[in-house]
Amino acid sequence: MLEMKTLPATEIHPTAIVDPTAELEPGVVVGPYSIIGPNVVIGGDTWIGPHVLIERDTVIGAESQIHKGAVLGTDPQDLKYEGEHTLLEVGDRTVIREYATLNRGTAALGKTVVGSDCLIMAYTHIAHDCVIGDHVILSNAVNMAGHVTIEDWVIVGGVTPIHQFVRIGQHAFVGGGSRVSKDVPPYVKAAGSPIALYGLNSVGLERRGFSPEVRRELKRAYRLLFASTLNISQARERIAAELTLYPEVEELLTFIAQSERGVVV
Repeated sequence: MLEMKTLPATEIHPTAIVDPTAELEPGVVVGPYSIIGPNVVIGGDTWIGPHVLIERDTVIGAESQIHKGAVLGTDPQDLKYEGEHTLLEVGDRTVIREYATLNRGTAALGKTVVGSDCLIMAYTHIAHDCVIGDHVILSNAVNMAGHVTIEDWVIVGGVTPIHQFVRIGQHAFVGGGSRVSKDVPPYVKAAGSPIALYGLNSVGLERRGFSPEVRRELKRAYRLLFASTLNISQARERIAAELTLYPEVEELLTFIAQSERGVVV
């Protein structure tokens, strides 16, 4: 005979307000004075702290944490927004700390996306139509304009503004207090105002298991692209002729070739 498993109960504090159209999966906890608006879906075992507002049209994955005073799923701060139906999507196991604000998208993309296993620290702002990958860390008071893309495993230091339409490539590290007005290539360190490159993110790549061979070729590619007298086209030719084109090296080259705002140097 099969053993029946008891699903964890959903706990909603008596002072919380939950719209009838919201869907809360088993194990969700909603703290005091929090408000869960219409068409919100919250995955199982997610914890919603006190005084949280999830205004509307938001999907939050399982096992996430939303801390006191965070505001999610509010209208975009964009004059072009005309009330169209848009979404905010947050992945699994993502932690959103105190007073962070995450807006829904506009008609341009239709949604704002934050991936899984992210840490969004206090007072961070994620604007409309931004796309945040998995395992991203945004430190306190990172302020993003609309249409920003941050790829997997990026770390951005605190009090950093990011210009609209900027892309930050995977495994990059951006130092605190920087002003990010151009694209930051993958695998690098960047910091300052104006922002500049400070070498390969070697420590981060080693911690995440990149092989010595891949790290060596990325470093050689970095030197040709950003620490030589060659222009980008000449550097690409040298890289193709002299380096082993691991997927990571090709990703670096592709990112630079596709940049519309220009890359940090």
